Amino acid sequence: MDVNLFDFVLPKDHIALRPARPRDAARMLVVGPNGDEHKTVLDLADYLTDKDVLVFNDTRVIPGRLSGKRGEANVEVTLHKRESETVWRVFARPARKCRMGDVLNFSGLEAEVIGLGDEGERTLNFRVEGAEMTSALESHGVMPLPPYIASQRDIDEADKSDYQTLFAKQDGAVAAPTAGLHFTPRMIEKLEAKGVERLAVTLHVGAGTFLPVKAENTDDHKMHSEWGEVSPEVAARLNEARAKGGRIVAVGTTSLRLLESAATEDGIIKPFMGDTDIFITPGYKFRAVDILMTNFHLPKSTLFMLVSAFAGLERMQAAYKTAVDENYRFYSYGDSSLLFRAE
Repeated sequence: MDVNLFDFVLPKDHIALRPARPRDAARMLVVGPNGDEHKTVLDLADYLTDKDVLVFNDTRVIPGRLSGKRGEANVEVTLHKRESETVWRVFARPARKCRMGDVLNFSGLEAEVIGLGDEGERTLNFRVEGAEMTSALESHGVMPLPPYIASQRDIDEADKSDYQTLFAKQDGAVAAPTAGLHFTPRMIEKLEAKGVERLAVTLHVGAGTFLPVKAENTDDHKMHSEWGEVSPEVAARLNEARAKGGRIVAVGTTSLRLLESAATEDGIIKPFMGDTDIFITPGYKFRAVDILMTNFHLPKSTLFMLVSAFAGLERMQAAYKTAVDENYRFYSYGDSSLLFRAE
């Protein structure tokens, strides 16, 4: 498909630089069978039943942006995919300063360039013991806020908690599963009172999610792979819920992409552990997810393509125009939407 079909005008001041406070005060545009409705995320339980299952991504964001030196040259890297305990694929800037065999020094944390890739990708082997990798990043790295936020303000202490969900458990992401950022204990109480079940999957979101689509046709865009897991217990519970008439509600596009990667053509969700580079565009037949809660995405992004596939391109074009006209806040720290799958 022509990438320009997914373009729209987004004023820069619509990109949220801080989350709503409290988090559950964020607005939520419901795009469903009753047309567009303007709610807040605290109203989520009103749209669910005791048969439905919410699926969260329990990945935890690590401080995956590092600034340092290669000799006298300044370099910055953003981790995006773990290959082993100490080996990571990264996006480097400037990439030309990071050649094969170079040793980069991030204020005492050293890493050797052991692989070269396209679009500024490098593979680094960090010179630490495997068990020390996470603590080394905690000491030397900063939270990898999306460039659309980081270019407008400095990363600060508040981002350490703001850019982490209530469910963060499994270390490995370098981008937050942002739909989950809205959840608070108060929201959980409302969902529990309604009898809505919660389950967790893990998808370690990579920095590739921030990369712009440079191709003119979606067929020519390459997605970076990310590691995910759906446990046998979670897969069995989801299949059981659907068999009883329940709906699977994905909290975020990361949960949706993992569930769709794990589902068979007839909609059975299988246990899954490994990489996925699933790229969802209009025409895709959804197998697993019935409802999607997700933030507002950027023009011509792979995630706007995904929501257009889920709820319908014309429907989402109209919904996003409404969101812009009604001053909804976009992107990672922004407001939310609740989308019902197009039949």
